[in-house]
Amino acid sequence: MADSHSKSDFLKDFQIPNYILLSEPKDEIAYVPKCPVLVFINSKSGGQLGGDLIKTFRNLLNENQVFDLGEEAPDKALRRIYMNLERLKIEEDEFALYVQEKLKLIVAGGDGTAGWLLGVVSDLKLTRSPPIATMPLGTGNNLPFAFGWGKRNPGTDHHAVQSFLDKVMKAKEMKIDSWHMLMRMRAPKEGSCEPIAPLELPHSLHAFHRVSETDELNMEGCHTFRGGFWNYFSMGMDAQVSYAFHSERKLHPEKFKNQLVNQSTYAKIGCTQGWFFASLFHHHSRNIAQLAKVKIMKRHGNWQDLPIPQSIRSIVCLNLPSFSGGLSPWGTPNSKKHRNKEDWTPPFVDDGLIEVVGFRDAWHGLVLLAPNGHGTRLAQAHRIRFEFHKGAADHTFMRIDGEPWKQPLPVDDDTVVVEISHLGQVNMLAIHDCKSKSIHDPSTPSHHDGEEDDSDEEDSVENEEFRKFGAADTFKLPDGVDISHLS
Repeated sequence: MADSHSKSDFLKDFQIPNYILLSEPKDEIAYVPKCPVLVFINSKSGGQLGGDLIKTFRNLLNENQVFDLGEEAPDKALRRIYMNLERLKIEEDEFALYVQEKLKLIVAGGDGTAGWLLGVVSDLKLTRSPPIATMPLGTGNNLPFAFGWGKRNPGTDHHAVQSFLDKVMKAKEMKIDSWHMLMRMRAPKEGSCEPIAPLELPHSLHAFHRVSETDELNMEGCHTFRGGFWNYFSMGMDAQVSYAFHSERKLHPEKFKNQLVNQSTYAKIGCTQGWFFASLFHHHSRNIAQLAKVKIMKRHGNWQDLPIPQSIRSIVCLNLPSFSGGLSPWGTPNSKKHRNKEDWTPPFVDDGLIEVVGFRDAWHGLVLLAPNGHGTRLAQAHRIRFEFHKGAADHTFMRIDGEPWKQPLPVDDDTVVVEISHLGQVNMLAIHDCKSKSIHDPSTPSHHDGEEDDSDEEDSVENEEFRKFGAADTFKLPDGVDISHLS
């Protein structure tokens, strides 16, 4: 905290008056905040930490600017406040205009919770999108770690919260790419994956709301699901381990209230699932090359086949440089060294490209602990498509941003299609010298030409539903859903 401010004045720098939050009569403005914030907290994340954090934030700030996501969804809160700001803008309220210009958001929870808020902000398509700081309360905390906010659950006392607010005030703004995901399939008539209509899919893949019948992306006789992610999509054995962990947590939630215990349990499940001895326990027919044909689109242009080595049992499509609590699967490519005739570039979070990495088993994953370790680099692409045809396996496992599911595969001549494409960007708040790097940062060497033209005719889709990320208008968590699953 700045020496020139008392503790009281420091906290006033973040406070928003009720007339903006609740449409109450305007009071006389005695203090102009430097950094007005709205705080969204998943009270069910981090065991008891979420609830304690809400109490502390509400005690330090205006309690009406702190939202419990278990009581009110972020899209509802943001719509109400921004509608009020627009009304005040018409009335030429200069203070309201200032708050709207300076507003920052804080979200505390797991990666699923953070992704929920990012999706809402993306869908609202605000003239000035407020930057978002992520406070780690989950198990993996990849988003907070990538932007410098740490990966361990923070303290919930007054000092810890004030220290975090101070960092928010000093943080820099960065953009982050968002990725649209489409999955098209026929509900299988038989097999080990008896479908729950519409399957037990992640919240961010429209587990409760399929695309509408008018969506151009629908095909007759097929179920089409849409969603998006900010961190990663993975498929294969790593997602299988994650699925086993989440299934166990669902059955025995009382055993998963401590972050360190959760991480230890995750490692044990990795052993029992055979991830460390995949060559013995994992039949080669379930390796990625046998399961799917993979195609990529580099920037804008034609699709091309992506060869997958026969030994790869897990594939990860990365938006962020970090994965699984801080590991870096892509690593830092040597600009003077060409691998497989590819000129690999660093994993920028705002270049419109996604990094595709493969792993043979958990031992292969351990190379990430080495200073220059990385997985098998497969591609950097603007789009990627997986096509699953009838084969030896009737299912595989998939995961987006920490949420895994068991995916049925064709048992006849049908095809399951998963396609990932660049969608847009949202503003983030980042600590200086964080792991995430921007292509626009002059201090970072880049081999891209820097242009990113999302108006390309081939990628232009006039369908309004496609342009929505899926968290606000086209996707709402239904009543009765336990949001602790998002942590």
